[in-house]
Amino acid sequence: MIERIENADTKVAISRKVLEALRDWFEVDESRETYIAESAGQIFVAAREGSDYVGFLTLKETGQDTVELAVMGVLREYHRSGIGRRLFEAAKVIAQEEGYSFMQVKTVKMGVYRDYDITNLFYRSCGFREFEVIPELWGEENPCQIYVMYLG
Repeated sequence: MIERIENADTKVAISRKVLEALRDWFEVDESRETYIAESAGQIFVAAREGSDYVGFLTLKETGQDTVELAVMGVLREYHRSGIGRRLFEAAKVIAQEEGYSFMQVKTVKMGVYRDYDITNLFYRSCGFREFEVIPELWGEENPCQIYVMYLG
């Protein structure tokens, strides 16, 4: 079940549970804590299986017409089950309803790490298109790929 979460404490609890379980992707403590803290004030969509939250996605406004898929995580045992796609589709509808024209997402450029190649393929399959690579944003060893999508 996909649901929009409004309560800030619930957002923080869900994001902490999921991101701490995904330390392979969110290994930098400071960055992970920033994602968790910022989730409290962002558009927040969560996936629930029974009484347990197993994934979430947040959207952050980056401009008057643009929202960023700021962070997304699904517990490893639920990967490849369609939860990520359902989270994204729900977030896309919310972004459109909120009046945004564009959505962007940042990840590590294709070809650098296998796990991030899978992430890149997921974003492409959702309809994102390559916009720009900024090598110096996260350091040359982690070149930042920016994808964009028109929501109209």
